[in-house]
Amino acid sequence: MVIGNTRHTISITVANEAGELSRIVGLFSARGYVVETISVGKTLEPKWSRATIVTRGDERTIEQIVKQCGRLARVREVKAVTSEPHIEREMALIDVSVTAGAERQDVMSLVDIFRAKVVDISHERMILELSGTRDKVDTFIEMLKPLKVNDVTRSGCVAINRLSPFDRSEEPNKSSEE
Repeated sequence: MVIGNTRHTISITVANEAGELSRIVGLFSARGYVVETISVGKTLEPKWSRATIVTRGDERTIEQIVKQCGRLARVREVKAVTSEPHIEREMALIDVSVTAGAERQDVMSLVDIFRAKVVDISHERMILELSGTRDKVDTFIEMLKPLKVNDVTRSGCVAINRLSPFDRSEEPNKSSEE
């Protein structure tokens, strides 16, 4: 049961046409729903896109969002992804200042521990890429803060329901963060 102002992920399959995303965001705005993140991309069918929206609300609010989005023209499907076992991922690009030697080695250790990647490098800086849960991305950025973090760009959440009806998030050796 969802209680209070909890975080929810909603997946909306919408026609891949000009103005459709604007209509969805307009619905959220007009009703005072907050969009924490939004990510949109094509599906296997080029005429459809999937918008993944993270918002906050109680169970009733989320039900209202799902119903109202479902009534929009050119919306094929709306799902409250977080109501069932699911997988969420976010990607971040982090520009960090590093000097040669021990500091660079410390960053490389964090890259290894978090399974991140170095995607660009110069004598004074590195750009790192990390994909994982929101908490994993937050923790990685926090671990880099003793260095000079110049810029962070985050993709927003993408999500999909699990194939199995069982929630594996409580398993001791979960691999869902990889």
